Amino acid sequence: MLTRALYAYRAVSNLASSQAAAPRILFSTSAVPCKAKLPREKERFAPEAGELKLSEYTPQSQRVGVIARKKGMTGMWDEWGARVPVTVLQLESVQVVSVVKTSNPNCARLQVGCGVRKDKNTTKPLKGHFDAQGVVPKAKLFEFPITPNAVLPVGTEITAAHFVPGQLVDVTAPGLGKGFQGVMKRWGFSGGRASHGNSLAHRTPGSTGNINPGRVYPGKKMPGRMGGKNVTVMRLPVMKVDTALNCIWVKGPVPGHDEQFIKVRDSIKLVKGRLFPKGADVPFPTYIPGQSPVLPRETVARVGGQNPLVPASD
Repeated sequence: MLTRALYAYRAVSNLASSQAAAPRILFSTSAVPCKAKLPREKERFAPEAGELKLSEYTPQSQRVGVIARKKGMTGMWDEWGARVPVTVLQLESVQVVSVVKTSNPNCARLQVGCGVRKDKNTTKPLKGHFDAQGVVPKAKLFEFPITPNAVLPVGTEITAAHFVPGQLVDVTAPGLGKGFQGVMKRWGFSGGRASHGNSLAHRTPGSTGNINPGRVYPGKKMPGRMGGKNVTVMRLPVMKVDTALNCIWVKGPVPGHDEQFIKVRDSIKLVKGRLFPKGADVPFPTYIPGQSPVLPRETVARVGGQNPLVPASD
């Protein structure tokens, strides 16, 4: 018993002496720091906006679009006396806010804003963005792709004279939201049978799939939220331009409700036709007061062709 106690005492004393000689290290700073691997940054390009002056338009050129407010629908009469339904779009303080950098030197983008926003309703990041560009806060911002020869300096105002009566435009806006709808209204399903034997299954979607694989395939047409998504209507003719009210009259309906922000640009789809009327003076890159010819208050598009109200002679 005495020998065992002596051995235990020596072991404890040796452990205590070794710990006292070599203090315990809580952490080590001798590790080599690892360098973070960041993705390769792409080179960005932005065309330089020189002096604002007129240049020659070419079919390969793409001008900047505008942001307008939908004021409602009305009607007008062409030179033949035929009534044409039109939508009135008004431009409110449309300006170029910034030149956006892109990864392709042959492509450019312009950020355009419209309206006026109060400083108290503007967030600090947006306020700093507007202050850096020297532009008052805007109510709405959009970007438009352009060709490098159509770049505009920051602060350039775009008016209704930017468009030519008779040209074709594309309009984009969120459509009317219709809320949560069933399959009959949302997708046009015919519904169940209306005869006897049908119990509370008149407007149901029916089967949603087979037993195998035991799941519903993605994209299945089922009830859900309808509308409220961006809709683009292409190739709408500009029937009239009012330079005093800064409005354009576009033929046909335009998506969205009244006072909705509408993106308007030159049409990009040319099928058996021209973008601008033959012999039209296109303001490129935009209408510049003092350099472009003076326009009357209202300019109406000429439909041309044969009078539709008079029957064709044999």
